[in-house]
Amino acid sequence: LEIILNNPSFRPAIEDVDFLDGDDARGVRLQLDYLKPDRLLREHGVKNTIVVFGSTRIIEPAAAKQRVELLRDALSARAEEAHAEERELQRQLAVAERIVAKSHYYETARAFSRLVAEAGGGPQDSRLVVVTGGGPGIMEAANRGAHEAGAKTVGLNIALPHEQFPNSYVTPELCFQFHYFALRKMHFVMRARALVAFPGGFGTLDELFETLTLIQTQKISPLPVVLVGESYWRKVFDVDFLVEEGVINIEDRDLFWYAESAEAIWNGLLRWYERNGETLIEEV
Repeated sequence: LEIILNNPSFRPAIEDVDFLDGDDARGVRLQLDYLKPDRLLREHGVKNTIVVFGSTRIIEPAAAKQRVELLRDALSARAEEAHAEERELQRQLAVAERIVAKSHYYETARAFSRLVAEAGGGPQDSRLVVVTGGGPGIMEAANRGAHEAGAKTVGLNIALPHEQFPNSYVTPELCFQFHYFALRKMHFVMRARALVAFPGGFGTLDELFETLTLIQTQKISPLPVVLVGESYWRKVFDVDFLVEEGVINIEDRDLFWYAESAEAIWNGLLRWYERNGETLIEEV
């Protein structure tokens, strides 16, 4: 009897982690990845969100400058060492200096989220909530701005092979961890009233282009999309080239616009909704 009771086959399916992690239960895991955040967001009254994306590597200016100084010191200390190590330090220093040049976007994201939060009615107001991927960098800045203004703010984190933690500015009861990128992106878009994309890498591009595709193909209703930092985005994403090559329509250029400051982002969103006969924030 003891052998039977200890056998995995006797274990209830809901308690059998090996079974739940297997290929056969993938459909169940997908459903759970959708249901848990959806239920909790509804319980907390979160209906409309502004999604903020951007690089995890663009940190606040002081920290970015400190990293540059540390690398400069390390480079000076290794001047007599192997040439290959020196080249690698020089590469890291060049990257760190580029991050410093972009670190003002951290403060822009922070200021923008503060504007969103201050447009609401305080901690109990869930009419328009800032949502990010819940990680460091630009996401931290956006959660931080809303948190500092006393508003709720959502983080949709993702489980990754390397250790990753949510930033400390996400509202604790609104911080979620997803297994599947697809379900995470679905939750980003489901309640979105706007998408604001700061400079970022593959993850930011993935989320941006999926949203643009959903709008272009009319899988979702029109949604304002703002690219912050025109000089960066024009290098990353040459929309005029795509039009010239005939792979997108000329009107697809109007699916987004550029902005540089927190105020420009916010005012642009207000104008977009006004032109469409709507309001960005629902009336109480």
